[in-house]
Amino acid sequence: MAVVVAARRTPIGTAGHAYKELTVDRLAAPVIAAVAGDVEGRPVDDVVLGNCMGPGGNVARLSALAAGLGHEVPGVTVDRQCGSGLAAILLAAQAVRSGDMDLVIAGGAESASTAPLRTRRGEAQPYARAPFTPGGHPDPDMGPAAEALAASCGVSRERQDAYACRSHAAALAARAAGRFSEEIVPVGGRDGDQRPRPMRASSLARLPAAFTAGGTVTAGNASPVSDGAAAVAIVPDRAGLPGLRLVAGSVVGCDPGLPGWGPVPAVRRVLARAGVEVERVAAVEIVEAFSAQVLAVTDALGLDPLGADGERVCPDGGALALGHPWGATGAVVVTRLFARLVRAGAPPGTLGLATAAVGGGLGVAALFEVVR
Repeated sequence: MAVVVAARRTPIGTAGHAYKELTVDRLAAPVIAAVAGDVEGRPVDDVVLGNCMGPGGNVARLSALAAGLGHEVPGVTVDRQCGSGLAAILLAAQAVRSGDMDLVIAGGAESASTAPLRTRRGEAQPYARAPFTPGGHPDPDMGPAAEALAASCGVSRERQDAYACRSHAAALAARAAGRFSEEIVPVGGRDGDQRPRPMRASSLARLPAAFTAGGTVTAGNASPVSDGAAAVAIVPDRAGLPGLRLVAGSVVGCDPGLPGWGPVPAVRRVLARAGVEVERVAAVEIVEAFSAQVLAVTDALGLDPLGADGERVCPDGGALALGHPWGATGAVVVTRLFARLVRAGAPPGTLGLATAAVGGGLGVAALFEVVR
């Protein structure tokens, strides 16, 4: 079995602001070094990092060298878009669980601020993004896709705005209480997240639809483009260290026209494999790309983050408040689970769930169990 025994992240900055000059390896390296220091004395076998928009050249290897891990530590970079950080953790856990490796550092990093513009040969203008699907399949941008999911699942504007308010308020309360302090590695002169701020429902209600005329998704209930990194250390359970044991992980496909739905089949698969009902899961962290997506997923899974399950689902806020560095956020949610369960002293056997929706129609999910 594979166990997450350390987890750290950078503060998260809004693209073009806090980390506007820090390249992706300069964000990732301090976090990798900190995690390696948390398991000092154990040689690192590999580094697996998720990244979406970086310069190429194997960001994981570049970051491992920049972190001072030594020439003998390789590195591999994973692209599952917004699920990349969580997918990297699952891949690293598979290597550890197989017995091929004894310590892998895994996570994700994204510098939207310094990501290169890409231009096809013979064209004068850069293109906005690579396609998520081939011709003949739906390939919506994430904003319109969130609108489509909200309409399909009946998620109202009022609930979306209420969830966004809740995310910001929760993140501000968590920061004030020091619940982020032990997981954050100061980078670029910052030791705290840039973005969370007080939100009022009346202010959010005045914002226009951002993607579709007459729609419900706005700049207030959508996550911002962000910069940041997060990483975890994964070892075999025979190491005897406290942490989060991976019980089950899953990556699934879904309708690329409704990519925000991906966590639903992914979570259902990991719960079925583990023989666990969602009611047994004490802590749930969802990548909050859009309020609409979070609420559509939680409705389908029988969770109520605006009511009875407020202390289970993202109780310290999420990407709506902190920001969404695409390749990193899937690892940020595991870092949050580690803080909520391991650092907070949850008893052995306590279950935690992390999940993310992915452009192109994918879902990633992982179920963890506290070990002491």
